[in-house]
This record gives sequence, structure tokens and C-alpha cells, in this order.
Amino acid sequence: MILIDYIINLSMLSLMVSTPLVIRSYLNHKPLKQLWLWVGLYGGIVSSVLVMLSFQDEGYSYDIRYAVIILVFAYLGPAAGIITGSMALASRLMVSVNWFPAIVGWLVVMAILVVIHKATTHFKPVKRVMILLFSYIVTYIITVPIVFNIIRDNPIFHFQYLLFVSIGVLIGGILIESYEKLYRIIKERKRMEQTLEESESKYRLIAENTSDLIMVMDKEHVITYFSPSHEMVLGYKAAELEKIEICKLIHPDDVVTFRETITKIMKNKESMPLEFRFQDKRGKWMDFESRWMPVMSDERVIEHIVIISRDISERKKAEEILLQSEKLSIVGELAAGVAHEIRNPLTTIKGFIQLYGKEDELNEINNLLLSELERIETITSEMLSLGKPQAIQLNRANLCDLIDHTVEFLSPQANMKNIQISRSYLGTDFFITCEKNQIKQVFLNILKNAMEAMPKGGNIDIKLQKGLDGECIISIQDEGSGIPEELLPRLGEPFYSLKEKGTGLGLMICHKIIKQHSGTISYQSKLNKGTLVEIKLPLTD
Repeated sequence: MILIDYIINLSMLSLMVSTPLVIRSYLNHKPLKQLWLWVGLYGGIVSSVLVMLSFQDEGYSYDIRYAVIILVFAYLGPAAGIITGSMALASRLMVSVNWFPAIVGWLVVMAILVVIHKATTHFKPVKRVMILLFSYIVTYIITVPIVFNIIRDNPIFHFQYLLFVSIGVLIGGILIESYEKLYRIIKERKRMEQTLEESESKYRLIAENTSDLIMVMDKEHVITYFSPSHEMVLGYKAAELEKIEICKLIHPDDVVTFRETITKIMKNKESMPLEFRFQDKRGKWMDFESRWMPVMSDERVIEHIVIISRDISERKKAEEILLQSEKLSIVGELAAGVAHEIRNPLTTIKGFIQLYGKEDELNEINNLLLSELERIETITSEMLSLGKPQAIQLNRANLCDLIDHTVEFLSPQANMKNIQISRSYLGTDFFITCEKNQIKQVFLNILKNAMEAMPKGGNIDIKLQKGLDGECIISIQDEGSGIPEELLPRLGEPFYSLKEKGTGLGLMICHKIIKQHSGTISYQSKLNKGTLVEIKLPLTD
């Protein structure tokens, strides 16, 4: 029967120790203030319940309430332990008539537990529990069977009692330590999750607000992540890009380099730079500069490749403008030198032809030669102006007259090539302030280019109309072979020409002349459908 009573006591102790721990694990609130007080009171209640489950033997009541007192002392200190011990003593006196040994024994045990706790403050709770338990066992043996001579002739009874008190302390200690360890694990996990969430939030904030394109490629060469900046820069949403093979959006000339870069990174396991062209949703090619960075596993195996790309289209344009400026400077110096050297022999030839013309009867031929020499001299003067700024004589002129003169000059050549040049003037007064010969030179170069683009003949339509903000618009439309759209921005560059023997200087001079006259020139073209050249010049009052 005594054994059953002890087992009931141990079961109740286990239940009442584990209950608040389990409840606490489901609650997410701040730690209680004055925890020692609340635990001391709860420990007193547990001790009182164990006292009510005590059993009688030879006029004395026995229970394992001291197991609770030892645990409270070990984990919460003397203040909480004395509260628990006091409530346990009060309960004990209520169920037993032997007050003297109970009170004296309680005082001795409390004093020893307080002293031992003070001496083991720096110890861990588990170690402190074992020392307090050992101190209680020694104190019990000295006071109960020896000093008070209680059931001295039955040592098995005392051994059994101390054994179950020890078991109670061990069970309670295991429950508390298990909960504390689990609580620390959960707390650390929550802290790590919070840190991870904060870190992820920061990286998401960066990824979602950067203009750089961020892609993550796995070891199977599949893109697993597209940053939201793809929609801002390219117009594609991440869901759309996931359905498209990435190489289909890369310029065909860059696909091989793109794949070779992947192979090199997988082989060398080193970061690499790359420039490639990417097509946006509108079909426009954009230049990107990217950095490829491999992400290694603990086994030094590439798990991912992070690709960070930046749009450098504007930088490329700036570099092209700078290069073009340098070319213009070189061409200007070259043109000035060549023109200067050509003008000297031209002057001599012109002089001798004039002398020869006075003695020869073939005045018509001489006049033609002189006319062409003058024209060559004019062109060399224009070339000279590329490298050396010259004062030009600006006069008021009607664009209709300038276009008519140019068309009449080219009419014989146009008729030979079966080309019809039509003119449409939406008005009669299109006066501008200009250098007439330079504007004629522009029309001449553009019309010649149009005629050369139509070897089998066709129509050239010239339209003149007034635009907005006091400007006039000259449109020259041909039916030639056309120009690829991606090549249009390069028109006007020196030494860039689509003709086999062209130099590109003709259009370059046109651009320079139009710019000097505060105008603009632009091109629209489609293959096999012809080219439209549009010139805008300010009208004069």
C-alpha cells in the first residue's frame, strides 16, 4: 500500500509540474513580473496537494513535498523556496499531530537549503539540484531516525522514502530542463526566423527597387528568379519571363557568347563579366553589362549563378557620340588639308582653260569644263569648311526656288535612269535665311542618294509644307531598296556608307549644313519600301 501511495504522489507531482510548463509553451506573452513569487505560491499549492496524498505509518505522516521545495530552491532561489516550504509546513501541521519534529525538521532543512543555495549560486541549476538533494538526504538521516528516533528500527522505510523523494526531484528536474531546452530551441528558432525575415525583407527591398536586372540560374541552366526590375526596364513580368526561353530574348549574335560564359563559370568556378543585347517587350534591342557570380555549396559545387545586369544603352550612345565627334575632328582636319591641296591645281587648270577658251572656237565645251571646275571648287570649299569654320553669307531665299533649281540640274540624269521627280508645295512662300549653295548641296546629296537607291527607276516625291513653331518641313520619299532600321542612327557618320564605294562624307556634310542653319534631319525607312528623309528648317519673318 505504501508503494502505491508513493507512485500516486509521483504521478501527481509529474502532472502538476508539467501542466504550467505545457500551458506556457502555448502562450506568447512577456515573462511574468516577480516570477519567484508566483512560482513560490504555485509550489506551495503542489506541496499542499502532495500533503493531502500523504500516508500514515506508526503515527507519522509521510509525503514527497520536499521534492517540490528542493526544485523551487534550485531554480527560483530561497525567497520562492521559503514561500513553498511555509505553505507545505502549514498543510503538514493540518493533517498531523506530531508538530514538534515537523517544525524543527522544517527549520533545519530550510536553513541548510538556504546556506547551500548561497554557496552554489554560480552553479548551473541541474548541479545545484543534485547538491541540494544530497544535503536534504544527509539532513533527513541525521534528524529523523537518529536525533528524533523516528522508526529507527526500520531503515528500509527511510531508504524507500528518500528514494521516492529523489525520484520526484529527478522527474521534476527532467521535466523542467526538457521544457527549458525546448523553450530555448523555440526561442532561438523564432529569433532566427525573425532575423531571416528581416534579412529577406531587406534583400527584397533592394531587389524590388533597383534598376539593375537580377537573375538567379540553377545548375541546370534554368532561370529560377527574375527581379521585379525586369518589368520596369524590359516590360516583361516575372511570370512571362518564366515561360520564355532566355536565349530567345538575347541577340542571335550574343547567344553563343552567353552559353560559353555559363560553361566557363561552371568549369572555372569564378566570377565573370559579360556584355550582351537583350530584347524588350517592344522588340527593341538594349545593351546590358552583367556580372556573373557563382554560388557554391559546402562541397564546392556550384548550386546557383547570380546574374546582375545593368542597362548601358545610354552609355553606348554617349560613347558613339564621342567617337563620332573624334571622327568629325579627324575628317575635318583631313578634309581641310585635301581641299587646300586640290584647290591649288584646280586654280591652275581653270586659268589655262580660260586662256585656251579665248583662242579656241569650242566655247561651249570650255564653258562646260569651267562650270564643272567651279563646281569642284565649290565642293572643296565645303570640305574645307568641315575643318575650318568659315564666315558664310546668309540671304533670304525661297525654298521652292532652291528645290526647283536642284531638280532641274538633276533632271537629265533622272530621265536617263527612268526616275520621275514630283514636287508638291503646300503654299508659295517658304522663305528661310540661308546660304543658298549649301542648302542646294543638301538637296543634291539627298536626291542623288535616292536615285542611286533605285537602279531600275521609280518615283521620288518631294513635299514642302509648314510645320509647327514657325518651321517648314521638306519631305523626300523614294521607292528604293530601303535601309535596315537598326542602321538608321549611324547615317551621317564619317566613313559610314551603305554604298560599295561611298565614304559617308555626303550625308555628314548635309548634317553639318542643316545644323548650321538651326534645323534637323531625320530618316524613316523599311527594306524594299523606300526611305523618307525629313528636313526641318526655321522660316524667316
